[in-house]
Amino acid sequence: MNYLYIVATIALTVFGQIAIKMQVSKAGSLPADSGDKLLFLIKLLLNPWIIAAFAAAFLASVTWMGAMSKFQLSHAYPFMSLNFVIVLGLSAWLFHEPMSLTRMAGVALICIGTIVAAQG
Repeated sequence: MNYLYIVATIALTVFGQIAIKMQVSKAGSLPADSGDKLLFLIKLLLNPWIIAAFAAAFLASVTWMGAMSKFQLSHAYPFMSLNFVIVLGLSAWLFHEPMSLTRMAGVALICIGTIVAAQG
């Protein structure tokens, strides 16, 4: 049951990253002109999905506090590397970002490292 705090932290963090990427991709490139840049960023900040991503980041912090009340930091923190693994996989699937052998090897090492670190 205590691990649900860690799972929730990971899920909320991943949701926020994916939601931001989706909305930024829809919005296009950041304009070069300062005035246009500010308007672009304000529009993004008012986007409901971006607001939800920020709320998810806040809730991830709250669930992380719950995890910190149940686990030693040195035990719980290695699980946060799974954020990278999940985001990498979702990026390949949702955004068709390249998944090279080097990246897959890195993901495997991260998973192995997470298992080893969580054991100690």
